[in-house]
Amino acid sequence: MGLELFLDLLSQPSRAVYIFAKKNGIPLELRTVDLIKGQHKSKEFLQINSLGKLPTLKDGDFILTESSAILIYLSCKYQTPDHWYPSDLQARARVHEYLGWHADCIRGTFGVPLWVQVLGPLIGVQVPEEKVERNRTAIDQALQWLEDKFLGDRPFLAGQQVTLADLMALEELMQPVALGYELFEGRPRLAAWRGQVEAFLGAELCQEAHSIILSILEQVAKKTLPTPSPEAYLAMLLRIARIP
Repeated sequence: MGLELFLDLLSQPSRAVYIFAKKNGIPLELRTVDLIKGQHKSKEFLQINSLGKLPTLKDGDFILTESSAILIYLSCKYQTPDHWYPSDLQARARVHEYLGWHADCIRGTFGVPLWVQVLGPLIGVQVPEEKVERNRTAIDQALQWLEDKFLGDRPFLAGQQVTLADLMALEELMQPVALGYELFEGRPRLAAWRGQVEAFLGAELCQEAHSIILSILEQVAKKTLPTPSPEAYLAMLLRIARIP
């Protein structure tokens, strides 16, 4: 059997791997694991990834977790164009520099609005307003660092061409954008960066990958979101409790 990718396009890192694979023509068997239903906490999935997280890649007997590791693995295995994960040592180090900062400052911050506006209410939990305000402040600070430190006067985050860093960043920023946050207002450099990344990826692929998250508020209004399983409910409570 070929490569299998377990994912949910509601998940930012899942989308990053999905877009990368599609853009580079990497053959994958897609296995959708519904996060809201709690399928990632099922006994069957935990046998594949005991961490119960998405995305997860299965290449025969080799199982790999963590989106950045998956992206690097795929880029090397399929020898994708060098700009994604540069062979030049310093250029590659810039990608790793961003990915390290991304894990610390972006990953746990930009997903919070989905918990505030969608997932919390879905299980009857309201995130305290002071936490919402702290998150808004953290998002603003991260955007400033993203613009000043990583983008600067370059077209892309790690240099003159699109890399894995840009893909990971774009997918995180799409989460609050889908919830109505005007992240790019008053930030022309970041707005131009987003436009260039999306133009490179192509409108059709972006629409395909973003359709679920961009329709999430409509699903809330129509009450068409699934009911979380008991296992998912507990995991969701714990995640909400960890919002700073």
